[in-house]
Amino acid sequence: MAIFAPNAPEQNPVEDIWLFAKRFIRSCYYLFKSFDMVKSLYVEILYGTFFSFPKLFAYG
Repeated sequence: MAIFAPNAPEQNPVEDIWLFAKRFIRSCYYLFKSFDMVKSLYVEILYGTFFSFPKLFAYG
């Protein structure tokens, strides 16, 4: 089992997931009329996407 270095977001695979979702929201946020709609999209992205970043498999 691998251990993350303290305070090293470049090693943490969860950071890639957050970055993916944030980039997607940034690309189309202006299409939504309310913040609630943006939040709903964010949740849909996180729960509805299969992530396969290389770092996800590096840590077992």
